[in-house]
Amino acid sequence: MALVQALYQWQLNPSSCQELAEQFHADPERLQAADIAFFDRIWAALCGQVDALDPAIIEAISDRRWEDEVNEIERAILRLAAFELHSAPDTPYRVVINEAIELDKAFGADQGHRFINGVLDQLARRWRAVELSPHSAEK
Repeated sequence: MALVQALYQWQLNPSSCQELAEQFHADPERLQAADIAFFDRIWAALCGQVDALDPAIIEAISDRRWEDEVNEIERAILRLAAFELHSAPDTPYRVVINEAIELDKAFGADQGHRFINGVLDQLARRWRAVELSPHSAEK
Protein backbone atom coordinates (compact mmCIF):
# COMPACT_ATOMS: atom_id res chain seq x y z
CA MET A 1 0.00 0.00 0.00
CA ALA A 2 2.86 2.40 0.80
CA LEU A 3 4.10 2.13 -2.79
CA VAL A 4 0.68 3.05 -4.18
CA GLN A 5 0.53 5.97 -1.75
CA ALA A 6 4.00 7.09 -2.84
CA LEU A 7 3.04 6.90 -6.52
CA TYR A 8 -0.19 8.77 -5.84
CA GLN A 9 1.65 11.55 -4.01
CA TRP A 10 4.36 11.71 -6.70
CA GLN A 11 1.69 12.02 -9.42
CA LEU A 12 -0.05 14.89 -7.64
CA ASN A 13 3.11 16.68 -6.43
CA PRO A 14 6.04 15.70 -8.63
CA SER A 15 9.37 15.68 -6.83
CA SER A 16 12.50 13.61 -7.01
CA CYS A 17 12.14 9.96 -6.10
CA GLN A 18 14.73 10.35 -3.36
CA GLU A 19 12.94 13.36 -1.88
CA LEU A 20 9.65 11.50 -1.78
CA ALA A 21 11.26 8.46 -0.15
CA GLU A 22 12.76 10.74 2.49
CA GLN A 23 9.29 12.19 3.18
CA PHE A 24 7.93 8.70 3.73
CA HIS A 25 10.81 7.81 6.06
CA ALA A 26 10.31 11.03 8.03
CA ASP A 27 6.68 10.15 8.81
CA PRO A 28 6.60 6.84 10.74
CA GLU A 29 2.88 6.32 10.08
CA ARG A 30 3.40 6.09 6.32
CA LEU A 31 5.67 3.04 6.55
CA GLN A 32 4.23 1.63 9.77
CA ALA A 33 3.01 -1.66 8.30
CA ALA A 34 5.48 -1.77 5.41
CA ASP A 35 8.67 -3.72 4.88
CA ILE A 36 10.94 -0.68 4.66
CA ALA A 37 13.77 -2.43 2.78
CA PHE A 38 11.25 -3.74 0.23
CA PHE A 39 9.67 -0.28 -0.12
CA ASP A 40 13.08 1.34 -0.70
CA ARG A 41 14.21 -1.28 -3.23
CA ILE A 42 11.00 -1.27 -5.26
CA TRP A 43 10.53 2.50 -5.07
CA ALA A 44 14.04 3.16 -6.40
CA ALA A 45 13.59 0.72 -9.28
CA LEU A 46 10.02 1.78 -10.07
CA CYS A 47 10.86 5.47 -10.23
CA GLY A 48 13.48 4.77 -12.84
CA GLN A 49 11.02 2.87 -15.02
CA VAL A 50 7.79 4.89 -14.93
CA ASP A 51 8.55 6.72 -18.17
CA ALA A 52 9.26 3.42 -19.91
CA LEU A 53 6.18 1.67 -18.48
CA ASP A 54 3.62 4.36 -19.25
CA PRO A 55 3.59 3.84 -23.05
CA ALA A 56 2.90 0.11 -22.59
CA ILE A 57 0.07 0.85 -20.16
CA ILE A 58 -1.39 3.47 -22.50
CA GLU A 59 -1.23 1.03 -25.41
CA ALA A 60 -3.24 -1.50 -23.37
CA ILE A 61 -6.01 1.02 -22.68
CA SER A 62 -8.65 1.05 -25.37
CA ASP A 63 -11.64 2.75 -23.80
CA ARG A 64 -10.27 5.92 -22.15
CA ARG A 65 -7.50 8.47 -22.27
CA TRP A 66 -4.62 8.07 -19.78
CA GLU A 67 -4.14 11.74 -19.01
CA ASP A 68 -7.70 12.82 -18.34
CA GLU A 69 -9.87 9.72 -17.97
CA VAL A 70 -7.83 7.45 -15.70
CA ASN A 71 -8.01 8.64 -12.11
CA GLU A 72 -4.88 9.05 -10.02
CA ILE A 73 -5.50 5.99 -7.83
CA GLU A 74 -5.97 3.73 -10.83
CA ARG A 75 -2.93 5.27 -12.49
CA ALA A 76 -0.80 4.53 -9.41
CA ILE A 77 -2.09 0.96 -9.16
CA LEU A 78 -1.49 0.34 -12.87
CA ARG A 79 2.05 1.72 -12.68
CA LEU A 80 2.96 -0.46 -9.70
CA ALA A 81 1.40 -3.60 -11.16
CA ALA A 82 2.94 -2.97 -14.60
CA PHE A 83 6.33 -2.64 -12.92
CA GLU A 84 5.81 -5.95 -11.14
CA LEU A 85 4.65 -7.71 -14.30
CA HIS A 86 7.61 -6.36 -16.23
CA SER A 87 10.39 -6.44 -13.67
CA ALA A 88 9.48 -8.89 -10.90
CA PRO A 89 9.15 -12.26 -12.64
CA ASP A 90 9.39 -14.13 -9.32
CA THR A 91 5.88 -12.90 -8.46
CA PRO A 92 3.31 -14.89 -10.45
CA TYR A 93 1.28 -12.73 -12.82
CA ARG A 94 -1.98 -13.87 -11.22
CA VAL A 95 -0.79 -12.62 -7.83
CA VAL A 96 0.17 -9.24 -9.31
CA ILE A 97 -3.19 -8.83 -11.02
CA ASN A 98 -5.16 -10.00 -7.97
CA GLU A 99 -3.32 -7.58 -5.65
CA ALA A 100 -3.99 -4.70 -8.05
CA ILE A 101 -7.68 -5.61 -8.29
CA GLU A 102 -8.01 -5.76 -4.50
CA LEU A 103 -6.27 -2.40 -4.11
CA ASP A 104 -8.61 -0.87 -6.64
CA LYS A 105 -11.68 -2.38 -4.98
CA ALA A 106 -10.57 -0.80 -1.71
CA PHE A 107 -9.45 2.61 -2.98
CA GLY A 108 -10.43 3.06 -6.63
CA ALA A 109 -13.55 4.06 -8.48
CA ASP A 110 -16.67 1.92 -8.50
CA GLN A 111 -16.08 -0.95 -10.94
CA GLY A 112 -12.55 0.34 -11.62
CA HIS A 113 -11.19 -3.09 -10.79
CA ARG A 114 -12.62 -4.37 -14.07
CA PHE A 115 -10.63 -1.76 -15.97
CA ILE A 116 -7.49 -2.62 -13.97
CA ASN A 117 -7.99 -6.33 -14.69
CA GLY A 118 -8.38 -5.77 -18.43
CA VAL A 119 -5.29 -3.59 -18.77
CA LEU A 120 -3.10 -5.87 -16.65
CA ASP A 121 -4.31 -8.96 -18.46
CA GLN A 122 -3.08 -7.45 -21.73
CA LEU A 123 0.28 -6.54 -20.17
CA ALA A 124 0.62 -10.05 -18.73
CA ARG A 125 0.05 -11.53 -22.18
CA ARG A 126 2.76 -9.25 -23.51
CA TRP A 127 5.38 -9.63 -20.77
CA ARG A 128 4.53 -13.01 -19.26
CA ALA A 129 3.72 -15.02 -22.38
CA VAL A 130 5.86 -17.94 -21.24
CA GLU A 131 4.09 -18.04 -17.88
CA LEU A 132 0.70 -17.96 -19.64
CA SER A 133 1.64 -20.77 -22.00
CA PRO A 134 -0.29 -24.02 -21.43
CA HIS A 135 3.06 -25.82 -21.43
CA SER A 136 4.56 -23.63 -18.69
CA ALA A 137 3.13 -25.92 -15.98
CA GLU A 138 5.11 -28.81 -17.46
CA LYS A 139 8.44 -26.97 -17.15
